[in-house]
Amino acid sequence: MKLSVLVLITALAVALSIGIVNFYFQHSWYYLGVSFVISFATSFLVFYYLFEKYIYTKIKLIYKLIHNLKLGKDLKEALGEYVSADPINDVEAEVKEWAGAKKREIDLLKKQEQFRREFLSNVSHEFKTPLFAIQGYIETLQDCITDDPDMALKFLKKAENNVERLSYLINDLDSISKLETGEIPINYQKFDFVFLAKEVMENLEDRALSHKIKLAFKDKYTAPTFVNADREKIRQVLINLIQNSIKYGNPNGMTAIKIFELHDQFLIEVTDNGIGIEEKHLVRLFERFYRIDSHRSRVEGGTGLGLAIVKHILEAHQQTISVRSTPSIGTTFAFTLQKSN
Repeated sequence: MKLSVLVLITALAVALSIGIVNFYFQHSWYYLGVSFVISFATSFLVFYYLFEKYIYTKIKLIYKLIHNLKLGKDLKEALGEYVSADPINDVEAEVKEWAGAKKREIDLLKKQEQFRREFLSNVSHEFKTPLFAIQGYIETLQDCITDDPDMALKFLKKAENNVERLSYLINDLDSISKLETGEIPINYQKFDFVFLAKEVMENLEDRALSHKIKLAFKDKYTAPTFVNADREKIRQVLINLIQNSIKYGNPNGMTAIKIFELHDQFLIEVTDNGIGIEEKHLVRLFERFYRIDSHRSRVEGGTGLGLAIVKHILEAHQQTISVRSTPSIGTTFAFTLQKSN
């Protein structure tokens, strides 16, 4: 409500009250009208002065401060000073909007803080396991290196495996960090996705056979499917997704790739008929070190960063990835790639 309207209503209320009281004692419409006009004019001038000086100017100052804080220095300088025609209502709207934004910001910070704590705890755990194993193997190695060389060699090999695990973990963390900061460039090139997928499936065929899982395309793709992306990084995406499907697949199961042609993109799906994933896990599936079955993950190997790397690679391509799954039926990962002109 504008100041003039607010003062007008207040002055009318006061003048009407005085006029009615005057009429009650004088019983004259003339005196009612005179008292109404005089009290209305006086009230309007006094209230306008008081409201303007002691209330309205302060509200305008508060509104201006909130508005400028919301805009920020650069945007404020670009748009110039803004003067509201109705700061009383505007300041209420601005405060509500600002409070809502700050609440969302605080909620986000709390989630990030929780994620940071979980991440540090997971990193500590992931590093601690192979380090303690290496320490134990080395201590045992020192005791039996002269008395039992064969046993010493066995423990030395186990220590080497844990060193390799640490190396993979550090490399994966470094890759995610560089993808997040843009230090790893995306080398776009035109290539046939079908040909790349066949290469990856051939390379993983032995591993799939050891788990009694078949790798195949759902359909026959005879025509080239050219995309514009970083070939080696998309290779890594396919390797991580297919390895994940093999790891959580059922014996005599199948992992299949299917391609859907969209307007200016291809939608690629990697589907398995494995153990599936409960819905409560899906929202956190791409988080670093998030494991649904930690025991099985450790038995199968891996750093727990594969899906996080997949997500970062596709986001670096400005593409998306999603997952849908049903326990005991299977899981489908779907991602998009830009068509090559």
